[in-house]
Amino acid sequence: MTRLVIVESPTKAKTIRGFLPKGYRVEACMGHIRDLPESASEIPEAVKGQEWARLGVNVNKAFEPLYVISPKKRKVVKELKDALKEAEELILATDEDREGESIGWHLVEVLKPKVAIKRIVFHEITREAIQEAIKSPRGVDQKLVRAQETRRILDRLVGYTVSPLLWKKIAPGLSAGRVQSVAVRLLSLRELERHAFHSGVYWDLKATLSAPSEPQTRFESMLQSVGEVRVATSKDFDEATGKIAKSKKVLLLDESSAKSLRERLIKGLWEISEVSEKDQLRKPAPPFTTSTLQQEANRKLRLSSRQTMQIAQKLYENGYITYMRTDSTTLSKEAIHAARQAISTRYGANFLSPQPRQYTTKTKNAQEAHEAIRPAGTTMPTAEELGLHGTEAGLYDMIWKRTIASQMADAQLTQITALITVEDAVFQAQGRRINFPGFFRAYVEGSDDPDAALEDREVRLPPLAVKDRLTCRDLQPLSHETQPPNRYTEASLVQTLEREGIGRPSTYATIIGTIQDRDYVIKQGNQLVPTFKAMAVNGLLEQHFPDLVDTSFTARMEQALDDIAEGEAQWLPYLDSFYRGEKGLSEQVSQKERAIDPREVVAMRLEQISANVRVGRFGPYLEQQIGDEVVRVSLPESMPPAELSPETALKLLQSKDETPNALGKHPTTGEPIYLLNGRFGPYVQLGDGAEGGKPKRASLLKGMNPEEVTLETALALLSLPRTLGVHPNDGLEVVAAVGRFGPFVRHGEEFRSLAVFDNVLTIDLSRALELLSQPKSARARKAPEAIRELGTHPNTGEKITVMDGRFGYYLKVGELNVTLPRGTNPMTISMEAALPLIAAKAAEPPKARKTPSKTSKKPAASKPTTKKPATKKPAKPTSTGAKKTPATTSKKKG
Repeated sequence: MTRLVIVESPTKAKTIRGFLPKGYRVEACMGHIRDLPESASEIPEAVKGQEWARLGVNVNKAFEPLYVISPKKRKVVKELKDALKEAEELILATDEDREGESIGWHLVEVLKPKVAIKRIVFHEITREAIQEAIKSPRGVDQKLVRAQETRRILDRLVGYTVSPLLWKKIAPGLSAGRVQSVAVRLLSLRELERHAFHSGVYWDLKATLSAPSEPQTRFESMLQSVGEVRVATSKDFDEATGKIAKSKKVLLLDESSAKSLRERLIKGLWEISEVSEKDQLRKPAPPFTTSTLQQEANRKLRLSSRQTMQIAQKLYENGYITYMRTDSTTLSKEAIHAARQAISTRYGANFLSPQPRQYTTKTKNAQEAHEAIRPAGTTMPTAEELGLHGTEAGLYDMIWKRTIASQMADAQLTQITALITVEDAVFQAQGRRINFPGFFRAYVEGSDDPDAALEDREVRLPPLAVKDRLTCRDLQPLSHETQPPNRYTEASLVQTLEREGIGRPSTYATIIGTIQDRDYVIKQGNQLVPTFKAMAVNGLLEQHFPDLVDTSFTARMEQALDDIAEGEAQWLPYLDSFYRGEKGLSEQVSQKERAIDPREVVAMRLEQISANVRVGRFGPYLEQQIGDEVVRVSLPESMPPAELSPETALKLLQSKDETPNALGKHPTTGEPIYLLNGRFGPYVQLGDGAEGGKPKRASLLKGMNPEEVTLETALALLSLPRTLGVHPNDGLEVVAAVGRFGPFVRHGEEFRSLAVFDNVLTIDLSRALELLSQPKSARARKAPEAIRELGTHPNTGEKITVMDGRFGYYLKVGELNVTLPRGTNPMTISMEAALPLIAAKAAEPPKARKTPSKTSKKPAASKPTTKKPATKKPAKPTSTGAKKTPATTSKKKG
């Protein structure tokens, strides 16, 4: 008989298996083995007719959840049941948080073991931690289970109750979520601020000077005041008007006055009037929590929250770092000792902080039960010593440096400020001297502002003294334009959600991923830009369900769930008060369904021109009523809402009635050819569709610039598909065309895709015959061909090459191959666009090879033949028409 240990993933199972003696069998359950039904096909026949069944929660029976085993997990469940038959003891070794506790409870409920059950928890996967956990087991924590279940039920009630209302009042396929909708609101409000923003222009002067002590050294100083009146900066402008705020007494320079001032001052006497020095200490940041890890990885490594957590999960399961879902900044005594030992060895004892540092979390609703994210074990090995590569090495290195820096001495700096007078003007020069680098030697925090100087950079000034005469080497008038509030990045959004106590750091990656997957947000560079769809949903929720998108209400909800986890609140009364009664969510939705007029739901109101942006079944559109007539024009789905100014909107509305932009006339028919813009981008059109006929249209090819489209180009596009000639073997036509998967040539039933160098508009018969002469099998097995060098990876130094391979274009980075997404032009993809694709691929777990099924019994310690490691998110069932789904309802007592 064996002791059966169950964990979530094969990687974790493999690591733990190496730390346990003979007699233990470690298997993976692949995350949650059951969950609430995701679709109608999963609802058991026995309850399918019940009104509550679509929710998956019986709200009339103490909010009893309906759990079903996903079709994907039936094989896993069977394997675990078979393994349990040979076991004398069941050990649940799932993660130590609520989600892990819930997975363990579900395993007990489904497997129904008749042997002893033990629950073990550990913060890192090391030999010492696993063996210590085996020595001190406990039972399943029912309070944590209940808290997670309450959270799951609450999320289901919000999503499945409010989302159908959005379908009816706005457009099909929309969704609401307890935390998701608050995140969308934050993004939408920031976009509205940007839309309302009016920029202002101001000028100042920058002087390049040298001092008599070091004539060869140049330093810069900026104009501060003229005639004892401070010169205006961006902070003095009113964002609503783009003009200087009335309360500000400042001097606003325009181009003319700035240039005149330059001519006057450059001939003057430049002299130091004041020099001051101020000593400063910089303390290191605390070790990483889940939230700060996501923020810093986004800033420094340009990883998304989802990518960061995937990589961190791999590092944890392989035993390299401690548990990555935590909001604690605490380090164990052993970790502090290991870090300080590493500092002494690598940097010297003088770089140690005088006393060991301990940090306390200042975030709302923080839970201190766990330890901060740090390198696992007691030796603090580097990424190089562990043999890590790519993004795994990058993320681990960041964790290592942050942990080490947290126990290092303060950095000692001196801030130097010099005031320089010339006639009635005052300039200021600033410098920074690092007296002792301290923790700067190991780590400096990143910033959301790419132009912000890192604090480890000295800004050197030459020796300066009062009355020193300076030489002005250059004096430049500079123009500045005030900027709207920055859009959120993933890092700043995570920071805001955590600061406000919204959701849990462990869920932020999923939330940000969800709002992107559902097209509520698109990424422009590192910015998160809400779509018109997001603005419409937020507008409805903000007006009719303000509590659901209120940050304070959501934070109080998180606190209530924490209280349930601590046993300080009861779950059933809380759910009952939230969902039922006159003010409950169910009644609110029922009332609003009758009261909300879909015509009143808008994404944006353009008051200046009495127009609105709405979202319909076919996407966003602009609408304006002129008398009895309503003018509507589609908007590109990718247009940032803040960029739809009243002027832009008017042009779009007027273009509806104006004659389209005619490139010329067709040489044969005489019909006009227009260049137009539609929902899916620019296209050319032949004629006006007279006599009720539909005019011929052709989309521009990928990479084409609408401004560069000529009549000849339009004629070539409209000629597609075009006949190149006949095949010499059978006389059948050879045709060039553009299809779903790009340009191709066709001969009868034979198709061949064009190579990246071919142009569908100019390809001739001989080239088409050459492509067609290559058998599909031979063409499919052609050797990959390098078509472009992108450069070297900034983290690993490996060469990045664009390849043309058997299944299309991909990036090759060392041993890693990264498929380019459909529609990506391999000849124009940039390094900036390539790095996130490489990071995402590197974060994926290796796929297990498929092996033929065997009838022989597996050895006790064998690895389950599952395809990929599980994450906390339960797998979404996709099966339809499968056998009846096993189901059960919770039997726990409140």
